[in-house]
Amino acid sequence: MLIADEFFLIAHNDIRGKAKLHPAATGLGLASGLLGELILYGHITVTNGQVHVIDRRPPGDALAHTVLDQLVGEAQHQAVRTWLSFLAQTSATSVGERLARAGVLRRQETRRLLRTSVSYVPIDPNVAAWPATRLRAVLERVDPPSVPDALLLGLVAAAGLTREVLWSAGPRAHHRLNLIIPALPAPLKELVAHTEAAVGAAVLRGIP
Repeated sequence: MLIADEFFLIAHNDIRGKAKLHPAATGLGLASGLLGELILYGHITVTNGQVHVIDRRPPGDALAHTVLDQLVGEAQHQAVRTWLSFLAQTSATSVGERLARAGVLRRQETRRLLRTSVSYVPIDPNVAAWPATRLRAVLERVDPPSVPDALLLGLVAAAGLTREVLWSAGPRAHHRLNLIIPALPAPLKELVAHTEAAVGAAVLRGIP
């Protein structure tokens, strides 16, 4: 499962699909996950607050391909914060649809008066709960996590989801989390830092 997919499941209730975070924090965390996937794929990098495309070849994943096309098509915009804000507007729907196509979630429409809202409900609660459980186990182990897992942990912390992963973890897990994020590769560490700053600013301003 990809970074943004696992973040989505951690950020939503594993039975009802209800968001656990402020909508802005959810969107920004997912947006960062999508950029992080492209960094891990080797298509982009982040330096000095800027996003740089380094490989224009299309990724295998359709959503990653779409995001890369947007980055290439709007090359005049390179600021990480700009892209986080832009992608956050649609990231919950985009990632929710990706998980629905994968058979992990079910798209559900609810009609109220003149408005229709869409939510994504887990098909199997155990599958939806697995990413948080898995990360907790990663933190309890002695061996270092993989880079994708370290990035996911960084995004979880940046968005304010730490308690969802660490709620039953011991002191070792809390200590290791504080060591893992600073040890991320530079582009990913910078992405996490910008995400944390963007989440803090959005929540403070009360952005929906």
